[in-house]
Amino acid sequence: MSNSENQQDEQWMRLALEQARMAEAVGEVPVGAVLVRDGELIGAGHNRVITDSDPSAHAEVMALRDAGKRQNNYRLPGSTLYVTLEPCLMCAGVLVHARVEKLVFSTNDPKTGVIATVDHAFDRSYHNHQVTVMSGVLAEESAQLLRDFFARRRARAVHSRLPDNN
Repeated sequence: MSNSENQQDEQWMRLALEQARMAEAVGEVPVGAVLVRDGELIGAGHNRVITDSDPSAHAEVMALRDAGKRQNNYRLPGSTLYVTLEPCLMCAGVLVHARVEKLVFSTNDPKTGVIATVDHAFDRSYHNHQVTVMSGVLAEESAQLLRDFFARRRARAVHSRLPDNN
């Protein structure tokens, strides 16, 4: 991979990280995604499961919904999805159905990541579309954002259980 391709991947992942920070700002798990085709941003999204009371409102789904509306098409061939965390099974399936060409994710998800960690969902022969995968772009930055978020969440939970000394 050329240096300019690496720079482009980092540029798009930084936009996905901005989306993740937007999720964090409203109390959502900080995961963000952007969808790109032919060097142009065609969709963006971040986790909204709590905000929308919608278990399917993951960052990847929100970016694909945004792109589908903008493109007036649910099929998004030739596109690349940049996401800050390895996708879950639901999101992997959506990427196949949308005909996304390439997935670039930052950091592995040891609990529900099905692309390279817990499973290898794209490696199934029954899929009628193959998504190419790249990982590790700005991995430490994405992982640190998640670690900090969950550390603050745990600290608030502990603090709320402490007896009031007044």
